[in-house]
Amino acid sequence: MNNLSTTTLTMKRVFDVAPERVFDAWLNPEMMRKWFFTLEGTNKVAQNNPQVGGTWEIVDHRGGKDYRAIGEYLEVDPPQKLVFTFKMPQFSELEDTITVELKELSQGCEMTFTQKIYVAHEENWTESDIEKALGEYHDGSEHGWNLMFMGLKELLETGKVSYTGQ
Repeated sequence: MNNLSTTTLTMKRVFDVAPERVFDAWLNPEMMRKWFFTLEGTNKVAQNNPQVGGTWEIVDHRGGKDYRAIGEYLEVDPPQKLVFTFKMPQFSELEDTITVELKELSQGCEMTFTQKIYVAHEENWTESDIEKALGEYHDGSEHGWNLMFMGLKELLETGKVSYTGQ
């Protein structure tokens, strides 16, 4: 299948906690279920095996439907770097690759998040159709992660998430 294009989304966030705490929030199922593609109230499954070759899975129940996100860990180097794949099989067999890098600051830490997004295109798509789709995927992902990172920041800095949107 060669009808594939990629776009890369990069986001930076600063957290007022040690990098270890942020790293843990990506890997600890109790933390994951509060912010990672799900919220505690709608989460049905949050499980993982955080080592290279290990897998993770989240199942979120929204609007009467289950949404399942799964992936595999490619690199686990606490507390500096985490690389894993991400896919939602009910929508696509394509797998994105996500890299999370953490850098200690004099106060807290900085997280650099990179997502390599794969977009399949139809036979008859033009260059501009492809560009448009890549832009929509990029912006849609950025919007989703931005909301999640707001929840993550609140969770890490206050211990709770009050965010209730989707």
